[in-house]
Amino acid sequence: MPEPRSLLRIDSTAGLVVGVLVLLLSPWLSRLFALPLGFLVFTGAANLAYGSFSGSLARRSVRPRRLITVLVVANAAWAVLCLVSALTFARSASGFGLLHLVGEALFVGGLAMLEWRHRELLLVAPAAAT
Repeated sequence: MPEPRSLLRIDSTAGLVVGVLVLLLSPWLSRLFALPLGFLVFTGAANLAYGSFSGSLARRSVRPRRLITVLVVANAAWAVLCLVSALTFARSASGFGLLHLVGEALFVGGLAMLEWRHRELLLVAPAAAT
């Protein structure tokens, strides 16, 4: 398990990397995943926006509790959206597409759970906590 105080950096890095890759590769991924191109562009852009938000929190020395809560709720909502998307596209998406959606739901849902569990530690950045 990652050190709880590194969760925001992991969250941000994952969102930014996935967002860039999905946007850059969306035409190819659309064929591989058998998912609509517009849907993949939306998810890539959402990942970039989300990664930017969690990254902005990671750079703060003190983080407002309400923003940590927003982060957790956004992660949980994204996990649900990924699962709903997997169900919506279950008949048309390829196995790779479904694996991507379910895998992202599990990863982001896991982050939501860990960030909620360690929300008190996330209020202060590691350097400021010592």
